[in-house]
Amino acid sequence: MKDIKIYRMYIIAIFIIIVFYNLYFIFLVPYQELFYLYYADFLVAILLTIIFTYHIYKYKTQKRLEKELLLIDSVIYNEYPFIKDNELFMHDIYILEDKIKELYNSQCDLQDYITRWIHEVKIPLSTALLLNENIEQIDMRRQLKEQLERINLQLNSALVGCKVHTHLYDLQIKKVDLLKCIKTSIKNNRYFLIKKHFQIDLDIKDIHVYSDSQWLVYIFDQLISNAIKYTRENPCLKINAIQKDNQVVLTIEDNGEGIRREDIRQIFNKGFVGSNHHNGQYKSTGMGLYMAKLILDKLEHQIIVESQYQDYTRFKIIFIDNRDYFYLT
Repeated sequence: MKDIKIYRMYIIAIFIIIVFYNLYFIFLVPYQELFYLYYADFLVAILLTIIFTYHIYKYKTQKRLEKELLLIDSVIYNEYPFIKDNELFMHDIYILEDKIKELYNSQCDLQDYITRWIHEVKIPLSTALLLNENIEQIDMRRQLKEQLERINLQLNSALVGCKVHTHLYDLQIKKVDLLKCIKTSIKNNRYFLIKKHFQIDLDIKDIHVYSDSQWLVYIFDQLISNAIKYTRENPCLKINAIQKDNQVVLTIEDNGEGIRREDIRQIFNKGFVGSNHHNGQYKSTGMGLYMAKLILDKLEHQIIVESQYQDYTRFKIIFIDNRDYFYLT
């Protein structure tokens, strides 16, 4: 439509020029035959008619093409970049929105299915753990229980991973007993802590923070699980919390292998597994600390890592008193 308006302006301008030329020719140029003037005007009129008719035809053809394109159920801008029409842009936007919505719903359905599947699998897993206690051969019972416990931990991690990336990720911020969350996480990892003969130094008084207890337990599970993976002789796990002004600093420290200097800045990256050998017993996915950091960012808590290779690893989680932000008391 814009092109047609421009062409019309051009034609009007030409028409005005012709009118002034005719006036000039009639009144200011004496002794000239008007026949030639009329003949020239006739030729110009025919030429302008042809040009205008051509552009009208081109315009109608383009509009017909645009109407046909608007009925296509796919993005059309890449195939017809010469068309500059807002309706076509909106068409592509609607198509892309529908595709994104379809992919999102498909992803949610898949993750909901995985979540339900994990819950279903945990039932026979719990039964298997109970039946395992009836095995008389001690070595076989221990070996099988260890594998079952690992499966249980992996299922819990997968369950949390599904919730974090779907609409199920619903934060429930409230006053949380920090010691209770730590004890729950220790209980979740008690089998491997006992097996590795961990000494646990727990120093947390009556300290509360404003957070989501479910996600905090998952984060503590990841940090304690890492301590178990990188354990050495005489393992020790030190957990303490200090309250200063309007913030609480929770420290989880182990005396395991530590983190190499070149790896420490990347441990929260997705899929990063580092260069430690895990004592040849564990295979890392590089997702545990990544998920923990993702959740902490959502909770608006800060995590800091300090480590000396072959000496210790210390994680500090800083909780800010943000009860006013969530209108809590």
